[in-house]
Amino acid sequence: MKIGSKEFDFSRIYIMGILNLTEDSFYPPSRVKIEDVERKALGMINEGADIIDVGAESTRPGSDPVDEQEEVRRIDLAVRAIRRISDIPVSVDTYRSQTAIAGLKAGANMINDISGLKFDDRMAEVCADFNVPVVLMHIKGTPKNMQENPFYEDVLKEVYEEFERMIEKALNAGIKESKIIIDPGIGFGKRLEDNLKLIGHLDTFKKLGKPILIGISRKSMISKIMPMDVSERLEPTIALNTIAAMKGANIIRVHDVFSHVKAMKMVDAIMGV
Repeated sequence: MKIGSKEFDFSRIYIMGILNLTEDSFYPPSRVKIEDVERKALGMINEGADIIDVGAESTRPGSDPVDEQEEVRRIDLAVRAIRRISDIPVSVDTYRSQTAIAGLKAGANMINDISGLKFDDRMAEVCADFNVPVVLMHIKGTPKNMQENPFYEDVLKEVYEEFERMIEKALNAGIKESKIIIDPGIGFGKRLEDNLKLIGHLDTFKKLGKPILIGISRKSMISKIMPMDVSERLEPTIALNTIAAMKGANIIRVHDVFSHVKAMKMVDAIMGV
């Protein structure tokens, strides 16, 4: 898969660094002001990030949507700032087609849609028109209500079937088969047991033939197993991401780039034996 000017052959695990342009993201150190984007992005690049994922709206449980024009403004400025210093692949974390257009025109190379093309009818068309990779994430509900008593009879089966529907929608809209990445949406309308099952059986989704992205970094599921503040969740995050990688994750979306670059080199070494 080509993302921007870089080739991704998925022979190793790739690291996606999180860059949040919001004031209410659940992990305070990940919040970045526009004037600090270049410095933050350069830090991630120097630490070994393969992709930078730029978001301008918090999608933590219970969060409210940000104004669309403000999201567009932040994304445009941030992507242009990164482009001034690097050609690293840049992903725009949005479910809005107008924000996607703004980001892609500013120089971004892929779209990370938490809704799996469901929240905005034009998103699939935009990704097809720009011919860029798109991450299709599974979510039950919306960020505002997704953790209000989510329930599954069989989470692996239901998420798998939803992926099949998302992929079909993407293909029907003209998105190329080779441009699709899937993400099971850890914490997005899931109970703790659902999250654990999805991570532990991530290889179930390899049958879909698509690269898998996983986003576990410092999420609240960790504190449900071992009560701790978000600032204390690095080691559990690395443990979960290591398991996910060994179960088939190809891209690990993280707040802590350098720690995961080192950890995933060890996983790559084991997987390559």
